[in-house]
Formats: sequence, structure tokens, C-alpha cells
Amino acid sequence: MSSPGSALVELRDLTKVYGSGEGEVRALDGLDLIIRRGELVAIMGPSGSGKSTAMNIMGYLDTPSSGTYLFDGVPVQAVTRAQRTLLRRSFLGFVFQGYNLLSRSNALENVELPLTYRGVGRRMRRDLARKALERVGLQGREHHFPSQLSGGQQQRVAIARAIVTSPMLLLADEPTGNLDTATSRDIMNLLVDLNRSDGITVAMVTHEPDMAAFCQRQIRIVDGQAQDDARENAHVD
Repeated sequence: MSSPGSALVELRDLTKVYGSGEGEVRALDGLDLIIRRGELVAIMGPSGSGKSTAMNIMGYLDTPSSGTYLFDGVPVQAVTRAQRTLLRRSFLGFVFQGYNLLSRSNALENVELPLTYRGVGRRMRRDLARKALERVGLQGREHHFPSQLSGGQQQRVAIARAIVTSPMLLLADEPTGNLDTATSRDIMNLLVDLNRSDGITVAMVTHEPDMAAFCQRQIRIVDGQAQDDARENAHVD
């Protein structure tokens, strides 16, 4: 395992091409990007810039057409579908704009789900899920169903589900996109705390500059390439 501050994600000259001939679309066009262990990074860019494609490749949800993807120093761009699934379950956590919770499962059961896929026993699953919900401020809400929770609370359940496996990298795709401003700030403060206190590396796709301002780095992708890489003093409310 690499040391703090070393490259966790490294994309080298990455391309992703859809279609061919006149219908060819180059979603990524020689993207170079590094995310180091312990960073909180915002990935920004206009619609169609390639930022979501880059996120999908980092999360083993898609594969590049060419180039190199190193995860913790290991090249992983050419792994099989089964290997990608194993890598996702072992090292990554995901948070989505739409929460992606199971409507017929309560908060505790939703958070347990990644542990079920890992084959963790029921008693340990319950214990770890309760601790994850407590970590995101939802103690006492374990048996509430998504329909009984606010949007912000549902996103906290989703974050608890993402961190219950102690991932090396948390990937967040527009995590505040469905939330009002005050709730968005609460969620961003939670992500900042998970990054600073728990040492979780976070890469977040967002189109909201005020949310990106919470992050240590802001990477802007335009036309499939990284155009800007700004380091700022992230603010926390």
C-alpha cells in the first residue's frame, strides 16, 4: 500500500472513443490526471466535457479506449469484468446524485448491502452498518425507510453505505445536485470531515463552484483534457 500523499489514481494519456467514422465521439482525448492519497478533489467541466466518463473509468464502471490507468501504482485499465467488480467491492465507495437507495429496505439494510456482497456475517454487518450511520449523524434512524427520510438524510445513508467498507477512494457524482443550498453545505462539510478525520480520499464530480470550493483541488476538464488544476484553501462552514 502506498504512503500518504503518493498517487492513488493516475490517468496517463487516457482516451475514450464512442462510435466510429462521422459518428465518432472522443469523450476523453489524452487525459492526464493524478489524485493523491488523502486529497479531496473536485472535478469540474461543462456538459459533455468528459468528467463523468473519467469518473466512470476511475470507478471501474467503464474502460478506456487507450492509455494507462494506475490505481495505487498498479495498472488496471485492461482487467476483466469480473476483476473490475472485485476491485470496486474491495477498494471503492460510490455516492450518486440520486442516492440509489433500495426503497423497500430501511437505512440499516441499505448500508449493509456492500458487506453482504463481500460475504460478511450478519452480526458483523449490523455492527458495521450501525457505526457507519452513527458516523454520518443518523443514529436513531436505522429503521427508517427512504420515504421517511429527507433528501439530505437519504444522501447521508448513501454516504454511510459508501464508507462502511472503509474504501481507499470515495467517488461522488454530483452528490449535492438534488439538494437545497443549506443541505448541500451540510453534505459537503460531512465529506470534508470524512476526508480530514478519517483520511478517506474523495474525488467529486460537480458543476457547482460553491460546492467545489470546499475541496483542496479543483480539476477542470474541457474537451476530454484537463485544462486547469487549481489548489485552494477549502472552506468549511
